[in-house]
Amino acid sequence: MKITYKTPEELKLLTDKIRPETLVFLKKLKKKKPKKLDDVVHVLHYDAFTNFDCLDCANCCKTIGPRLFDKDIERLAKHLKLKTVDFMEQYIKTDEDGDYVFKEHPCPFLLPDNYCIVYESRPKACREYPHTDRKRFYQILDLSHKNCETCPVVLEVFEELKKENF
Repeated sequence: MKITYKTPEELKLLTDKIRPETLVFLKKLKKKKPKKLDDVVHVLHYDAFTNFDCLDCANCCKTIGPRLFDKDIERLAKHLKLKTVDFMEQYIKTDEDGDYVFKEHPCPFLLPDNYCIVYESRPKACREYPHTDRKRFYQILDLSHKNCETCPVVLEVFEELKKENF
């Protein structure tokens, strides 16, 4: 299934429309705990990314922010040639969960052409997003379902997973 949408709002509406069916599917997956889930998801991940360029989208950078760890902050500060304390003062806040996050959305390092000016030093959460290529995908089914609202690749992976015989 090729996911087509024009705006992040349209992607969220599409996700909301199919949410009931996806929740039923997730419940079934959680109950069965299929052993081949990682293998199937990884193939779907790579297939989806052969036809998708994140630079055409950047919804993740525009709408959600990564949780930042001390190493991320230090790496970003170094990349920008700032002292860590100055970087934090300019770009970071603590959210309601006590996590470090960027003060603003879209990401302060996202350029109008969807390129990232700190790409080589981007946070771990950014490097790993959308998590559809990680091991033990079973552990992040709910997070991944939430990511369908942001990432068309995740939505496509879920739609293709539904076709599998689990």
